[in-house]
Amino acid sequence: MSRPLYRGFSSGGRGSGCAGLDSFDVSYQTKELGENGFGYELMNPAGINRARQNLIFTILKLGLVVFIVLALSGSLYWAISISTFSPSSIYHGYRRLQEQVVSDLTEIGELSLGISRLKELEFCPPEYENYAPCYNNVSENFDLADPSVPIEYERKCVPDTEMHCLILPPRNYRIPLRWPSGRDFIWKENVKITGQEFSSGSLTKRMMVEEEQISFRSGSLMVDGVEDYTHQIAEMIGLRNESNFIEAGVRTVLDIGCGFGSFGAHLFSKQLLTMCIATYEVSGSQVQLTLERGIPAMIGSFSSRQLPYPYLSFDMLHCARCGIEWEKNDGIFLVEVDRLLRPGGYFVWTSQINTHRSLRDKENQKKWSIIHEFAESLCWDMLSQQDETIVWKKTSRRKCYSSRKAGPAVCGKSLDVESPYYQPLNPCIAGMRSARWIPIEHRTPWPSRARLNSTELDIYGVHPEDFAEDAASWSSAIHSYWSLLSPLIFSDHPKRPGDEDPSPPFNMLRNVLDMNAHFGGFNAALLDAGKSVWVMNVVPANGPNYLPLIFDRGFIGVQHDWCEAFPAYPRTYDMVHAEGLLSLETHQKHRCSILDIFLEIDRILRPEGWVMIRDTAHLVETARTVITQLRWDARLMELDSSGDEKLLVCQKPFFRKQQ
Repeated sequence: MSRPLYRGFSSGGRGSGCAGLDSFDVSYQTKELGENGFGYELMNPAGINRARQNLIFTILKLGLVVFIVLALSGSLYWAISISTFSPSSIYHGYRRLQEQVVSDLTEIGELSLGISRLKELEFCPPEYENYAPCYNNVSENFDLADPSVPIEYERKCVPDTEMHCLILPPRNYRIPLRWPSGRDFIWKENVKITGQEFSSGSLTKRMMVEEEQISFRSGSLMVDGVEDYTHQIAEMIGLRNESNFIEAGVRTVLDIGCGFGSFGAHLFSKQLLTMCIATYEVSGSQVQLTLERGIPAMIGSFSSRQLPYPYLSFDMLHCARCGIEWEKNDGIFLVEVDRLLRPGGYFVWTSQINTHRSLRDKENQKKWSIIHEFAESLCWDMLSQQDETIVWKKTSRRKCYSSRKAGPAVCGKSLDVESPYYQPLNPCIAGMRSARWIPIEHRTPWPSRARLNSTELDIYGVHPEDFAEDAASWSSAIHSYWSLLSPLIFSDHPKRPGDEDPSPPFNMLRNVLDMNAHFGGFNAALLDAGKSVWVMNVVPANGPNYLPLIFDRGFIGVQHDWCEAFPAYPRTYDMVHAEGLLSLETHQKHRCSILDIFLEIDRILRPEGWVMIRDTAHLVETARTVITQLRWDARLMELDSSGDEKLLVCQKPFFRKQQ
């Protein structure tokens, strides 16, 4: 008989905790719970014969007999030696013997139940609190560096066998404020900003620091008229205002060097989804602060490799003083912009070099001329220029490329690929031959775009029946997931299944990462259910590549190899979801272990964040044993009595650094 799940988890869970099991969806059943929420159940794989079981139990019984004999012998020796020890020594010796007996009997009991308890991992040294693997960035190596000298960090992933430890948050870390409040205020101690940066004025000119918080309110200098700025861009495109972006076919935006995400935060209110990318920064990180605000962001660079997105992915690319020298390397960075832009998409470039005063300088004139001429050779039309801002529009006509007299060549079939997982930058124009070459103004407008029709699905080789079945399955799953989690994530307003969501400030979930996104059905179901979240849809590099389909649905995502570190800072996601990922990884050559993958989840997951693992029963059971090393609280759920899948729901405790 199962016991109810009580409110609150054992190590740092929120006060609201869990509601009773009977308040969850009836399709879930919980195993008998033991210490730390683990079910003490028999874990023998199917197919072990009775003879092997009898042999194991015989050995265990024999071991127990030997232990008892040794214990009795030790007790006899202790009794003989009583007279030679002081009363204090006798007492402490007895206590040690008693504790050893309890420990040994506990281990024997666990072995008899088939559970091998793994040793919990240690915590990482303090210098790893902002550790982002694949970059040479352990913080203690850079505390003495000159912050005025920019350093370009290229992604380089090497196996780190010594990093089997858990990263602790900063000493004064606090759980982020709930969305949408967290969009405008973050805790200063949650991000790495040095006193030198504050004193230099580079940050205080663009944000307000109020005691323990950093403010990004519209009244602060941080946003610096972002509403007027986006209104200006809309007018330059030929729209009445930024509310008409959706009607013009703009839904997804890539913001290069995004500052602290205020451009994307404002566009979100207009139903546009903006991905921020910026290079790795030791402190004052644009990506870290943007994710802390609950806005999509990842570490990325135009410096040497393609970004891990397919071509024809974004409706708009935006660069406002982003630091990219577009005239360098024979214009190859502009070619990468062209690769990512959809036909008819917009490139918005704001730079001081564009002003009349700046162009009086001959060097700036030369740079501007190179960029302007190269943009024309890419078949871009310059729509307008106002002050520092220029807007180009990518052509929707394939014939333009054959009529050019100069400019980059069109890629051959061997180079025109959809899987650019950190491949070297290509100097040729990609995507022309793709069936996805559809002008943005001809695409189904958002939000209908998320529901692809049979003609559109045929481009990706997906049958409408499979797509519809996937959508229905995720709709049902999200209802069950939310019924399960809602008593836990609404910290000030516990609710039961069937109740309406509480009024603002809504819930504790905002940043969600789907490790094996497939068609993006998990993302679509969350939006259909009206949840105020965004999803980073990750397509594993060793699985089917449906990332183009995900982007064409109006979502965002990235291709990634889960045996490498994800391009984000620690503590940046509220929930990580993995459906079928363990099955996918186990069918590949084992370049990394399940523990390696789960350590990476632990790194990017916020304290008190959630992990949902859905897979075959055997792999979920295996994952549950690994989770003991990570100190997560876990609950095992039965999804369907007739199926072989199980759901593991985990919460990462809030471990505070010792004072």
